[in-house]
Amino acid sequence: MSLLAQRFEALRADGRKALIPYITAGDPEPGATVGLLHALVAAGADVLEVGVPFSDPMADGPVIQGACERALAHGTSLRDVLAMVAEFRERDAETPVVLMGYLNPVEAMGLARFAAAAAEAGVDGVLVVDLTAEEAPEVTPVLAEAGLDAVRLIAPTTSEARLATICDQAAGFLYYVSLKGVTGAASLDVGALDARLEAVRRHTTLPVAVGFGVRTPEIAAAVARVADAVVVGSALVARIAELAGQDAARERIEDEVSSLLADMRRAMDATAVSEASE
Repeated sequence: MSLLAQRFEALRADGRKALIPYITAGDPEPGATVGLLHALVAAGADVLEVGVPFSDPMADGPVIQGACERALAHGTSLRDVLAMVAEFRERDAETPVVLMGYLNPVEAMGLARFAAAAAEAGVDGVLVVDLTAEEAPEVTPVLAEAGLDAVRLIAPTTSEARLATICDQAAGFLYYVSLKGVTGAASLDVGALDARLEAVRRHTTLPVAVGFGVRTPEIAAAVARVADAVVVGSALVARIAELAGQDAARERIEDEVSSLLADMRRAMDATAVSEASE
């Protein structure tokens, strides 16, 4: 059983939902990433999603595009990101780590070489944003052979037939994109999620995470009522950007970003307690 599967099984047994923060590796500078990952775990993260900076992040809004630009300005490469995960693993062998990025850097390294290096570094899952259902059969078996879960994206516009195909290709969990837009978009209709997630669950027994548009503890708690996991990215990355602009010390960035995540953790846990008592 993979580390991701173990974590979701333990959460299910406790009646809790997973909180998955996203940060871009190398933002605001490479030396800050590992400490920030540990701070997020201490604040209540169940799974860590680590973004691989890319020059053309097509699914990301301006907040995460800015994070990629800052990371790339420091020369952060895919190999650097793997080194950060390996350093994180020196102190934390339990928290699942998912790399999120685009296919180009993986292809540049070579798929088999990437999969082996990621597994050696301590990565548990890989989410390739622009990997299509047609291309996935060439990629996901290589990841699986290295012991990596292939996390797959599902959009609100995904057809029923395509949904079934993507669910068959996935491992670890499924990431449901809650909005017809990019990360950090302004509105999230939580009420419309339930029926769509029911449709997803007809095709899979994997946990379903919801991301894009989770900006506040209230939204995180509402999403946790219908999803197995809540992904928060742009809200955290925006705070990093604000503090980086103030030349804040790493410790202040860790404190303030982890505090924001902890507020979401408390709201989600309060919802779980409320549901359990109903």
